[in-house]
Amino acid sequence: MAAGNSGANTPEDDDPFGYLYADGQAAGAQPPSSGGYGYPGPAAAQPGVPRTSYNQVRTVGERQYGGGHGQVPQQSYGQPHAQYAAPETYPGGQQTRQSPIPPQRGHGGGAGGRGPNTKGLLLGAIAVVAVVVIGITVAIVTNGDDDKGQTGGGTPSAGPTVVEESPGGEPSAEETPQELPQQDAATLKLGGTAALAKDIKGAEGADGAYVTGFNALGSSVTWQASVETSGQYYLSVRYAIPAKDANATLTVNDKPNSNPLGLKNFIKSSDPNLEKNWQTTWAPVKLKKGDNTIKLSCEPGNQCDAIFDWLKITKEQP
Repeated sequence: MAAGNSGANTPEDDDPFGYLYADGQAAGAQPPSSGGYGYPGPAAAQPGVPRTSYNQVRTVGERQYGGGHGQVPQQSYGQPHAQYAAPETYPGGQQTRQSPIPPQRGHGGGAGGRGPNTKGLLLGAIAVVAVVVIGITVAIVTNGDDDKGQTGGGTPSAGPTVVEESPGGEPSAEETPQELPQQDAATLKLGGTAALAKDIKGAEGADGAYVTGFNALGSSVTWQASVETSGQYYLSVRYAIPAKDANATLTVNDKPNSNPLGLKNFIKSSDPNLEKNWQTTWAPVKLKKGDNTIKLSCEPGNQCDAIFDWLKITKEQP
């Protein structure tokens, strides 16, 4: 900068630290001894004449380096001085300039940075969902196949599974028990002196009817009984006697049993009133599948004083 007119040479215009600089020392600046300024102005300051600045104007690019009095070397900035050259300019010197700081990765995915790998996370989530859906689908299809195999096809119902028996398969372990016949004696075929009566109470047949007149030779009752399978059965008979034993001949499919059917006084009654002596007896019989002819008759050697209520076939012994 050019020196300007600042008026008279006043203390505030002097540089108090001029003694520290080479040019100040060359101009005779001395350290202050009594609190004054140590950068004196020109020896003969004249009023109205501007004081010459100690900061000399220099051309841009020039630089002064202090030395002895009167030595003002000048150096252009384009030609660095050996004393002040940077270390990297010396032969074999190590580059000390720092490399540019790499850009920091931001979290927002802005310019110069990368955000989280959201694409990879999305693909992983889609893969997990796909695996779950496939597993559920396989389970449903497998369950549906199992149901079809059990029920022979069709839509499985919400209720219990019903296993259908295929034609020609094994029969069910629990067969429906066959209904065995029972017949009122009053509906049977009567022979000889046998006849219907209703005057004695206690009969279980229709309208209280029963068979009487059996105590004469040649009297009989005949029953056509049907069963589904052949085998061993039991014939049960309800009767009444006048407090004394009786019997009759039993014939099955025209074959008389070796033993007569016992019509005994099992209740040990002493009252001959038939109304108080109703009871039952049974005998084993072998029947064929289908219809079977069962006959009770009064033959020679039988004690036939009895009346009859009903006859019944059972599979188990009474």
